[in-house]
Amino acid sequence: MDFIERIKDSVNSIDELPIKLRSGYLGVSESLVIYSSAGSTAIKEYMDGAKDVNMNYEIAMKSKDGDKLQQVLWLISEHLDKVKSVISQDDSFTFNKLTITSKPFINEYNEQGWLVFLLDFTANITIEGDL
Repeated sequence: MDFIERIKDSVNSIDELPIKLRSGYLGVSESLVIYSSAGSTAIKEYMDGAKDVNMNYEIAMKSKDGDKLQQVLWLISEHLDKVKSVISQDDSFTFNKLTITSKPFINEYNEQGWLVFLLDFTANITIEGDL
């Protein structure tokens, strides 16, 4: 399923974004990433095996610049609030809706000066039955 890749492409299309979003986990230096998080649930299953699911995702950014962290994650949050369509390139899902479940917030600050901010959202999608 290529949902994360399509959301990543959508976010990376934001003109004012000073750092590119990638899939995976935070690196040792400044980074902006998206990954799935726990708690995803199936809502409905169809006769052909397709399922409506709520999938939980998190966007995390690590930086020593708190202003940049807030600017980037609020920019992404505003962008995601406006997403009405996400098209699968491999026909593995149908997008239904996206809901921001937690606006940007600080998650970590360490003694080296690194801050981590998070943004959580849920995507309601239909996963096709032949996957």
